[in-house]
Amino acid sequence: MSGRKKLAAAIVLGTLLSLHAFAAEDTALNAADRTAIVQTLAVKMNANYIEPAVAERVGIAITRKNAEGGYATAANVKAFSAALAKDLRELSGDLHFGAAFYEGLRERSGAAEVPSRAKIDEWRDQTTRRGYDIEKIERLPGNVGYIELRGFGGPEFVAAAYTAAMSLMAGTDALILDLRRNGGGSPASVAYLMSHFFPFGDERHLIDMYDRPTGTTRQFWTVKTVAQRYDKPVYVLTSARTFSGGEDFSYGIQAQKRGTVVGETTGGGSNPVSWYNVGQDIIVAIPTARTTNAVTKTNWEHVGVKPDIAVPAAQALQTAHVAILRNLVSSAKEGNERKELQRVLAMAEKGESEKPVYTLRGER
Repeated sequence: MSGRKKLAAAIVLGTLLSLHAFAAEDTALNAADRTAIVQTLAVKMNANYIEPAVAERVGIAITRKNAEGGYATAANVKAFSAALAKDLRELSGDLHFGAAFYEGLRERSGAAEVPSRAKIDEWRDQTTRRGYDIEKIERLPGNVGYIELRGFGGPEFVAAAYTAAMSLMAGTDALILDLRRNGGGSPASVAYLMSHFFPFGDERHLIDMYDRPTGTTRQFWTVKTVAQRYDKPVYVLTSARTFSGGEDFSYGIQAQKRGTVVGETTGGGSNPVSWYNVGQDIIVAIPTARTTNAVTKTNWEHVGVKPDIAVPAAQALQTAHVAILRNLVSSAKEGNERKELQRVLAMAEKGESEKPVYTLRGER
């Protein structure tokens, strides 16, 4: 795969949840249109879905449903793409299936066409406007770092922002990475962020990704050129909404024994997708690849990432913060530092936060 195509694949995967922004004007469909779309979809699933037996079963099911009039009320492309997405996920059990209305996207050699430079620039601008999906950076009481990350955009877009965020955390005594609302994205960006948590020279094989259409396997390793490294404890927060790339990071840092996962079992989606045009400007995300973790030799498909410390998602931040503070207290020397950490720990255990202290100008 060329560098341009790799970039395109990373961008498309990283913008999986943002396609509505590019949807065009809706278009009416008749029965013949729907039949043609279903037939095309069944063919492309059989040729490309990572589980051939499941593809055949799902294709038969949606073909039968269409023949029996089950999609008759889906009279336009948006309604029909939504109905297909729902059925594909439910029938296969694979939550990576998706469908959307996207005007003018053609195909090249069976996979979605490489986007234009203008489209790539548009996506770059949107990623920047979203703050690279870094929702929040904070230093919590007790000198504990906190980063909330909502997604993994293409590495060409987000790599510098990840390193900048980690540089702000360099002086903290532990880090909490909040992935509770992370819906996924580029596996290359997952590997790039993961690279910050291993020493220079410690190159780690993270995952293999087998692609059925091409019959090829791509390896993902930590990136040796990452300049900022972090050697303190790392805690990763998860929820049932944590999905795909968010799971890749959580599973990987757990498998590499580099971090502690706190929260809920994640959504259970590990099969990366390719996009296919099935007619009438409906594109379908078909999971075409299988992820295999280099340590466990398996993945989190259907089962999710199981946390090391299981608590409801709403309690995950407090739980992680308290666990970190207890460790810091136990290792602190007697004196003012230990007393301050004990005070902060007592507040964290009660769910209390520091109240700001305001002084008048000129006061000491």
